[in-house]
Amino acid sequence: MNDSSSSGSTEQCWLVEREFGDRNVVTIVYATADGSRYLHRERSTASLRNGSPVTAAVEVPEDDLEAVRDEDRRERYATEANRTETQFDPDDPI
Repeated sequence: MNDSSSSGSTEQCWLVEREFGDRNVVTIVYATADGSRYLHRERSTASLRNGSPVTAAVEVPEDDLEAVRDEDRRERYATEANRTETQFDPDDPI
């Protein structure tokens, strides 16, 4: 849900991409339901094992979201966000 106050507004974003890369780093991308904005995070595999789980959705401060400029990526993010939202509750670890 969106916080309607002018400062501290957040947007619920859904997990749309997770990539296991080199150097024991996992790239995690959350996007808005319409795919227009996203948050990119990197976590070490150790923090995934020992830290907080990756959940289906997170509340992201609007100022932390970046615009998705590529139309194909925007459509893909929207499709994946919808799929994740349909299959999981926001707090479900996935």
